[in-house]
Amino acid sequence: MSNSKKGSLPMTPGTVLSKSQSPSTPEQKELMMKVPYASAIGSIMYAMICTRPDVSFALSVTSRYQGSPGEAHWTAVKNILKYLRNTKDAFLVYGGEEELKVVGYTDASFQTDRDDSKSQAGYLFCLNGGAFSWKSFKEDTTADSTTEAEYIVAAEAAKEAVWIKKFITELGVVPSINDPISLFCDNTGAIAQAKEPRSHQKTKHIVRRYHIIREIVDRGDVMICKVDTDDNIADPLTKPLGKLKHEGHTRSMGIRPMPDWP
Repeated sequence: MSNSKKGSLPMTPGTVLSKSQSPSTPEQKELMMKVPYASAIGSIMYAMICTRPDVSFALSVTSRYQGSPGEAHWTAVKNILKYLRNTKDAFLVYGGEEELKVVGYTDASFQTDRDDSKSQAGYLFCLNGGAFSWKSFKEDTTADSTTEAEYIVAAEAAKEAVWIKKFITELGVVPSINDPISLFCDNTGAIAQAKEPRSHQKTKHIVRRYHIIREIVDRGDVMICKVDTDDNIADPLTKPLGKLKHEGHTRSMGIRPMPDWP
């Protein structure tokens, strides 16, 4: 594995995984039973939870096939391990910000799951130059538009922001936490819906629990803001990116190799 040229990215653009790639013959099933798939997923999850939000998306996708992994799924998992090996000197680094301020980012990729057409979503919160809370996940509800997919993840991120706000307030170390937490989204329609106090005909089908974001915004816990798609650092949590874009967003998350430390 250490001699492989692969692993420059946690998941390469164009990678497609689905249940159809699971083993279908007794021979294939017997072969894949010898593969330590679940163990590898557990190892990657430990790294992701502690210090590596950059592998969140790849882990979210590959972990869905633990019940019946196929060769393509295993290849994708091995690629994540190679990526972590190649970037083993990279860590989350905090510091350098003049003001301690929590900011959040949300993003969604519309109906990217090949098995059920659900959207992949992700959010990330940063403080003092580094990420400290993040999540990449497949949405529970099938969205029928990009705006709806973005609105759903914004609602989930807003709930996380409320918890963060309460937790940091108790610590009493970040004075700016009394201000609304800026939550950046790159979808204008989702932002407009989050700021809209009433439901309209076009939004009545959206599951009611996601409308909590309107209450959160209205009471001033969160301020939802527009960010350019290219500057949305939650993007790697929803899709595989090219090397330059992935590295740029990873650095914006606060992940830096040891030689780059000040």
